[in-house]
Amino acid sequence: MLATMLREQILDGSIADGAMLPAERELVEQTGLSRGSVREGLRILEAEGLIKTRSGRYGGSCVTRPSGDMVSDQINRFARVSGIPLESIVQARVVLEPALARLAALNRNNEDIKRLAEISQRIVAANKDDVPTYLDENVNWHCALAQASHNTLLHTFTISIAKLIRDATGLQNMAPPSVRLAVIKAHEKIEEAIVAGDAALAERRMSKHVTAYAEHVRTLMSGKRRNGQS
Repeated sequence: MLATMLREQILDGSIADGAMLPAERELVEQTGLSRGSVREGLRILEAEGLIKTRSGRYGGSCVTRPSGDMVSDQINRFARVSGIPLESIVQARVVLEPALARLAALNRNNEDIKRLAEISQRIVAANKDDVPTYLDENVNWHCALAQASHNTLLHTFTISIAKLIRDATGLQNMAPPSVRLAVIKAHEKIEEAIVAGDAALAERRMSKHVTAYAEHVRTLMSGKRRNGQS
């Protein structure tokens, strides 16, 4: 009951970000709930990332609005706990990223273009001798493209998906030299379309890129399953 009431007030802005909630004793008096019920409500809100609680003389519960990073981390944890297979994660990317490329071509600004170009340079520099950095920067590139769409919700989803694919790629060695080179070339073509503001071309090129990668993952995972059965 307390968690529901406070949650709505936090989310609709009635209780501002950074505001201190009343002390437990005051909440007991205001709501008529037991101290145990008040504490349980506060624990629920803290677990949801809506408040941070500090103990001590100057402690209390401070309101914290959910950030994109928090939501992304929750999606990431859900996928891991649920055991969602890599093929399904890549499939989500095939659906999402062509639309993001279209939006990026329509909405990008000079800062977005500069960010993508700088990340691309780091990807090329790391390609031959520093695969972990290459993989990290590849994630950064896809997240930067999503940021260029200027759609906060889609950007948050992309961060979650990119992190999951990054972890799987590192563990299962899914980025041999030929794949890394193909990725670099695909990124160049997608960037060209985004810089030109050609939404349809950016969408087509991204669709071709992520579909090819999805096929690569399917082939690799099928081979691993066959080897496991033999």
